[in-house]
Amino acid sequence: MTSTRYLEPGRATAAFNGCVRWLTKRGLSVWGSRVLGVRGRKSGELREVPVNLLPFGGKHYLVAARGETQWVRNLRAAGEGQLTVGRRTEPFTYRELSDEEKPAILRSYLKRWAFEVGTFFEGVDAKAPEKKLLEIAPGYPVFEVFTR
Repeated sequence: MTSTRYLEPGRATAAFNGCVRWLTKRGLSVWGSRVLGVRGRKSGELREVPVNLLPFGGKHYLVAARGETQWVRNLRAAGEGQLTVGRRTEPFTYRELSDEEKPAILRSYLKRWAFEVGTFFEGVDAKAPEKKLLEIAPGYPVFEVFTR
């Protein structure tokens, strides 16, 4: 279920994420964005990052397009987090999906946000065969979110 794939964000991405975070915290969800808040695994401080919350099959998912990001590591350590839009904050727990469960979620995620995250999928798109999505699945942590 875990891998070592991690694409560190550059300055442009950090600036873009800062803008999306600012807008989302003020109640303007950008194409489904939420601000993920999770306690740092070393500092214990609340860390925040914008994420895309994917609705799929009546459930909600977080996909780490960059792989083993800091938020992924912190979420695994904390076991819970919170999702915010404007003044509304929802605490949540999660279940991390096995690689075999990921292809349909990855396909849906790419259909919705390929314009934003497609570059992190290194040529794989929503039309990729199931076998290819299963092949790349270990590099993309996926979490089913259970809000309280």
